[in-house]
Amino acid sequence: MSASPIFIQDYSLTCALGDDKAAVAANLFAAAPPLLRDTARLADGRTTPVGRVAALAGPEHETRTNRIIAHAYAPLAAAIDAARDRYGAERVGVVIGTSVSGIGEGGEAVRARLAGEAWPPHFTLERQQLGDSARFLAQISGAEGAAYVVSTACTSGARAMASAARLIQADLCDVVISGGADALCDLTLNGFSALDAISAKQNNPMSANRDGLNLGEGAGLFILSREEAQHRLAGWGESADGHHMSAPDPEGAGAEAAMRAALAKAGLAASDVDFAHLHGTATPLNDAMEAAVVARLLGLETPCASTKPLTGHTLGAAGAVQAALCLLAMERGLAPPHLWDGERDPALPRIRLAAPGEAMKLKHVLSASYAFGGNNAALLLAAS
Repeated sequence: MSASPIFIQDYSLTCALGDDKAAVAANLFAAAPPLLRDTARLADGRTTPVGRVAALAGPEHETRTNRIIAHAYAPLAAAIDAARDRYGAERVGVVIGTSVSGIGEGGEAVRARLAGEAWPPHFTLERQQLGDSARFLAQISGAEGAAYVVSTACTSGARAMASAARLIQADLCDVVISGGADALCDLTLNGFSALDAISAKQNNPMSANRDGLNLGEGAGLFILSREEAQHRLAGWGESADGHHMSAPDPEGAGAEAAMRAALAKAGLAASDVDFAHLHGTATPLNDAMEAAVVARLLGLETPCASTKPLTGHTLGAAGAVQAALCLLAMERGLAPPHLWDGERDPALPRIRLAAPGEAMKLKHVLSASYAFGGNNAALLLAAS
């Protein structure tokens, strides 16, 4: 028996581009989409652009990651209430990707304690455990089915959606709330800075002048089920090439394997892909690897873009945020724009980078994510 198709009943999005889908779409497809507005100060005294979420919901005593989740969940609450009534709470699951959870609040609490102050009110070690985000989302949604976190660094959000799809196909759940969420915090900002991966300027993916990434925060949440809907999670692919602790395999074998697996699961050829959302971090090594893989697999004419100049790199949320941006693009027939200085790196293949306002029919969209340790994931989204 073939596996049941997985449909996206609804989705929500919050990131630096806007507080909700409507605001994000207005900015994403504007004639001049807004670049990152905020900055953060690093431990070495430098400042770097960041992508911050403006509006937050949820209890003040919860972590910033959980408050981002609460804000993103609000538009989906009515649909999940209906799903609980229809299937039973025990058949509604939660799979969320994150890399931060409450580690930011944990660091603040330790600093306060070391300064001789009391532990902050409501502080508990459980809040910085990675599984806390699934606990929180299950609590506010009333889901009583399988609930867990996927934490594979920057592929977490994409892998969470693949895991959620498998729960449904294994008949362990009828509906799963899935996606990714992460918050900005000092640990990740200074950690990436220590790796010489942070740029003090606006990130510039695929440019000859690229010199690193900017971090961001946000969430993309999706309601997945077997019930037919406008969009499908048609395929997914995952690999772990283990090339290096932080650097990608320059040949991109693992990245290509994940993309090919997503295409195979969807029953599609590379020529069927109408648009590819790049991971596009604007680090020298990532972009060189990714451009080579895209050229090899999809050719030089498939439109591509990285939206990280608009959102920042949202870490564990990145794959889910990208997927939500792709759905907005499919609904509107407009490619997400690739904003950069336009200066080609002669060492990279000349892949086609989408311009603001570029109209195109998008039926099959591929979204790629890569992470530390040679972890790779790809999602294939399709119009039903």
